[in-house]
Amino acid sequence: MTTKLVISALGADRPGIVDELSNILYRHRLNIEDSRMTVLGGEFAILLLVSGEPEDISLFQSMLDEVGQSLQMQLIAKTTTEGRGDEKAIPYEVEVAALDNPGIVYNIARFFSGRDINIVNCQTERYAAPHTGSPMFALHMTIGIPADINIAQLRDEFTRTCDELNLDAEMKNL
Repeated sequence: MTTKLVISALGADRPGIVDELSNILYRHRLNIEDSRMTVLGGEFAILLLVSGEPEDISLFQSMLDEVGQSLQMQLIAKTTTEGRGDEKAIPYEVEVAALDNPGIVYNIARFFSGRDINIVNCQTERYAAPHTGSPMFALHMTIGIPADINIAQLRDEFTRTCDELNLDAEMKNL
């Protein structure tokens, strides 16, 4: 029986971090099942879901501080179980673009959480608009809509909410 471990690591960006971390996990007989990696400012951030035999997971967790020091990163690890298993949830993609201003993520997250819709993945970025250089904001989200929700009504409410917030938005089935 395998155990699953979620690992979060953060440290100054430099070449070789992924190589070093994946080598350590491999030497501990842990398998990377899922990951997200990015550079934010001058920091490298990584989220990993790894699996392995319970004794291998325990050994890795006992060495977490040592591994973090060798990588010059802050590491946090937590054992986990299988996902929520929302097989009946319908996957949808949400795209939002607007002039950057505080509260965009909050308003979109609140819209979906108020309807018991799970946000499965969310990625945002700030960039300069072509020609004007105005600060723009883009959000890409994957959500799981429960099967008992009326999609057409949800899409109308979402569009109306985004119009009120002056956000260009789209919600489409994956």
